[in-house]
This record gives sequence, C-alpha cells and structure tokens, in this order.
Amino acid sequence: MIAVRRSETTLFTSREATHDNDTVALTHRAGLVRQFGSGLYGFTPTGERVRRRLIDAVDAELRAIGGQRISLPQLNYSGIWERSGRWESFEGEMFTFENRDGKRLCLAPSHEEGVVHLVDGAVRSYEDLPALYYQVGRKHRDDHARNGLLRLKEFTMKDAYSLHADADSLDETYERVRAAYVRLFEALDLAFVVAAAENSVMGGSASEEFVAPVETGTLDLRHCTAEDCRFGVTDESPGWASVGGICPDCGGNLVAGEGIEIGHAFKLGTRYADAMDLTVDGPDGDEWRVHMGSYGIGIERLLHTILAQQSDDAGCRWPDGIAPFGASIVPLAYEGAIRETADRLYRELGAGETLLFDDPGQTIGERFAESDLLGIPRKVVLGNQFRETGAVELECRDGTTRYVDPDEVAAVVSGTRSGD
Repeated sequence: MIAVRRSETTLFTSREATHDNDTVALTHRAGLVRQFGSGLYGFTPTGERVRRRLIDAVDAELRAIGGQRISLPQLNYSGIWERSGRWESFEGEMFTFENRDGKRLCLAPSHEEGVVHLVDGAVRSYEDLPALYYQVGRKHRDDHARNGLLRLKEFTMKDAYSLHADADSLDETYERVRAAYVRLFEALDLAFVVAAAENSVMGGSASEEFVAPVETGTLDLRHCTAEDCRFGVTDESPGWASVGGICPDCGGNLVAGEGIEIGHAFKLGTRYADAMDLTVDGPDGDEWRVHMGSYGIGIERLLHTILAQQSDDAGCRWPDGIAPFGASIVPLAYEGAIRETADRLYRELGAGETLLFDDPGQTIGERFAESDLLGIPRKVVLGNQFRETGAVELECRDGTTRYVDPDEVAAVVSGTRSGD
C-alpha cells in the first residue's frame, strides 16, 4: 500500500458530532463499511485496509504452524453434500438453487466436503499425513442478520482442515492450531476465553469456541475473572445449566455477561471419511479411515470485536499493525514552511502508509478528530510548536506526546511501530 493525501481520497467518515460508542454505529461513523441490505456489507478503502491486515495476521499464524493455503470453489454441486449427509441438515442456512440444466447447487457455508474431494485420490498413504490446509475467502449463510458485522449472510472466514492417519495425530494438530489461535488473539490485544461447544451440523466428537467478552454480543457468557484463566461457558455449551459462580478450572469467580465467538475448533474424527469413503493405505496395506479437524475464524467478527473491546469516545483503537494508516500528518495550516515540511515527512513516511491532512476545507480540529476517529495510532503535528521552535509534535493515540526534530521523525515513528 502507499501513502494517501486527504485531498485525493474518500474516507467515508461521518462529521456528525456524536460520541455514540456503539460498535455498529462506529463502523459506519469511521467509514469502514456501507450496508447493502440485511446482513450485507461492503468495505470502503479504509475498512478494506483493516480487513486485509487482519487477514494477513491470521495467514501468518497458519503458515507458521505448517498450514498450506488452498482455494476451493464457493459454488458446489449438491453431490458432495449429499454424500456427506449434510445437504438436508445444512439447508436451513444454506443458499441453494438450480442452474439452467436443473442441477442443484449451493453456496458452500463450510468446506469439509470440499477438502475431502480435493485430497481424495491424491493423499493415498498414511505417510502422506498429517496435512493442514487452509483458505481465507467468502462464505454465505442465510443467518438471521443482526448486530452489524456479527451476523452476516456473506462474510469472510479463515477455514482450516487437518487430515490424519489416527486420533493421536489429530489431537496433536488440534493443540497446535489451538495454540496458534491463542497467540493470534493475544497479539490482537483481545480478552477471550475458551468454552466447550456442541459440534451441531459439523459432526465429530468435540469442539471449542474462543469467545471474547463484550458488552453486547451474540452469546450469553459466564467466564472466569482470575488472571491467566481462560475458562468460559456459553448458552451453547453442553455444561451451561450446571455451572454456578465458581470456576471449575481454578476456583476463581465467574461473571455473567455477553460474548462474541471469534474462533471455533472441531475434532471431527472419521465423520466425513465414513460418509465419503476417504481412506489411506496403512503400513500393512490395510485401509485406514482419515481423521479430520476443522478450524474457523470469522474476519468481520474479529474486526467488530476489536472495536467492541478497544474503542473509546474518540473513535476506533487498533492493535499494533492493524490500523488503516500507521501515522497521520496534521499541519496547522497547509502552507509555507509547514507545507514544505509536511510534504517531506509525507515522502519519508509514505512506505508506512501515512495519511497527510492536506485538504484546505478541514480545520485543525476536524483533522485531529478524523485521525482519532479512524484510530490512527500516531499523529505527526506541525503546529505552533513547529512555528516557534521547529520541533514536530508526535502524539500517540493513547494521549502521550513527545517533541522531535523533523529529521528524526521517520526513525522515531518507525521505532514506535516496532514497539521500541
């Protein structure tokens, strides 16, 4: 990506003077999304920057544990779904239709069947396993749309699938993916717990939800308040009714509230291998049923959850590396020596995706407010201090301020980006 001049881009931000901290309203006020109908949202250039950075963060964690990226067709004929037995069970939320030849098709809400079809005949021996495949793409489910980006009919999901020769191998990869999820969510500064869940139409033996406590979510949640304890239980967990006020894991106190599912991991066992006859040759030439795991993260849910937990009255706040722009340049007036220095800093910081407020139609107050609304973590301010002393004010989104020489700005901003 490249740096951006405010006068040359549309940010879709709202100028309404409101401090409404509702997350759904904030996604619109910050100009991240535009609604196209119930459960349908388009992402603006600013929102797409954030969405892509979240995808990159997820992608990096999957690659780090040996995931191989694939791409499966979203449009499926009914055959593989009938083989798995899920055509009927998923049809309530599955978009189905017929083509011109009268063939039944669907928009795949998940891809367990697709992965089986992808590897069938190519993965032949137990020595070819284990394998971990993943993709990041659009999904479609005829869900009851609500809560903005939380319940969508079209959404982006990272879905991963592991294949194994036996249950022990599945357990090992499951724990590796689980640990990657923990690292990812911690890196995004999210508070979250892990709750047992029902496998529902996915099938298999066990599953867990990663749930972020929020003020307004989609799940009722009870979770432990003890430090380093991740215990949680939702109204969709098998043990919801039996859990009281004491944490069964550490003895700490449980609090009630709401939560958002930000990730889900399933142990599917041989459920799909049994239905779709997916086998590999064992060491003695006998056939072994393939064990599978399935792992999902919703990208739009992740974006919404970050805002729900981290935003403030001024607007968005983002974890390191996720904001749409790394820094903004805010001149008191875009003219004379200030303009010359602002343009130079813009060129020096451009590779870090900098927003230069050069639009003469904006006041200095509007520039500050828009930078905070977007959640840009650093403002490079050329104001009265620059006029008087030549120093540039570097203000972080958390309110901390320092003054630096213009020649040092690029190095200082680069250092704060890397956590120095």
